[in-house]
Amino acid sequence: MEKRQQMKDALQRCIDQHKDELHSLSRDIWSRPELAGDETYAHDRLVRFFSQDQAWTVESHYKLPTAFRARWDPVGVGEGEPGLNVGFLCEYDALPDIGHACGHNLIAEVGAAAAMGLKAALENQTGLPEPVKITVLGTPAEEAIGGKIDLIKAGVFADVDLVFMAHPAQQNASFLPCVALDELIVKYHGKASHASAYPWEGVNALDAAVLAYNGLSALRQQLKPEWRLHGIIKHGGVKPNIIPAYTELEFYLRTPLVKDLCDLKAKAEACFRAAAVATGCQVEIICSNNGYYNILPNATLANLYENNGKALGIQFPDEPANFSGSTDFGNVSFIVPGIHPFFYICTDAFNHTEEYTEAAGAEKAQLFTLRTAKALAMTAVDVVCCPDLLRQVREDFSLAKLKQEKLLEDRSMNSMT
Repeated sequence: MEKRQQMKDALQRCIDQHKDELHSLSRDIWSRPELAGDETYAHDRLVRFFSQDQAWTVESHYKLPTAFRARWDPVGVGEGEPGLNVGFLCEYDALPDIGHACGHNLIAEVGAAAAMGLKAALENQTGLPEPVKITVLGTPAEEAIGGKIDLIKAGVFADVDLVFMAHPAQQNASFLPCVALDELIVKYHGKASHASAYPWEGVNALDAAVLAYNGLSALRQQLKPEWRLHGIIKHGGVKPNIIPAYTELEFYLRTPLVKDLCDLKAKAEACFRAAAVATGCQVEIICSNNGYYNILPNATLANLYENNGKALGIQFPDEPANFSGSTDFGNVSFIVPGIHPFFYICTDAFNHTEEYTEAAGAEKAQLFTLRTAKALAMTAVDVVCCPDLLRQVREDFSLAKLKQEKLLEDRSMNSMT
């Protein structure tokens, strides 16, 4: 325990020593908001950050145009050789019009700070149960495309043993059950005609879009309380005196568990198709290739994180408020044991608002951000130093995954009967 505490003290000193540099990193990303898949400045800034220390092996444009990987291997141990590989994830995409209203600049800072701190704790250490490596992954496009899912498909997580990241919110919580998400693009094809001279010659695609939108609004009365269904009409026509020949909607469907998404999708698709029948339009329903899963809990990591956080002064509510957001970290949690805590940044504003954008760039958020990074790195120290804890983390992961697979299997059997 004494050695573990010494390592924790070392990582805290390291993060404190680099606090100005870390704040500059976060502030630079915040000042140059970029949309999902276009985060060229944030990518380059993070690559420069890790490249300034030659101990990191940095790969830019890693598998995706705006993803990166930074690796640290202990002396004498290289890539592909045995060792426990601890991963930290950075997000850095912003939202249209309102910038970093979800605080992804702070997520990038937490990932960078925690990795830097853990490296300081591990350097020159002897007598660890096994060699420990660190991998930092820049994971773009969480807000729209699901960059982590593309990285999963590319095999990026195949050699990662544990994964850590943290997300700013209105409260501190070691775990909140983010919900599964599917995206649907719906296109209606009608027939253009003069809207005043001979409207009977047209087939109105806007009528179909409006009927579908209203049908989904009525459907909400029969949905389970935890289910969410929301969307927009992206294209509604070109001019009032032309019967719209084409309209397009984008909808998000969310449920607490992946297994429920199929049921909600079937109900939504019935509304989309009914609107097409009612108006005489043709309909296309396009499903996203990167649906987001719910996050698998890991009780051991959550308990360790809370204990370390409390030692640093983080206060956790006895009953955290509900959260109905979604993240592609959920998909990662199905293949690698991990933790995705939430942290308060000294504001009561809600994510995805202009007020939260301001808070994410404020200096007063730094105390909370770097404290979270320390707690994550300290949690990693606990696990890499204690084989029993690592074994329990892996058991928690296997049991949680088995439970999810059993739920999916039960649903499949019920649908067949």
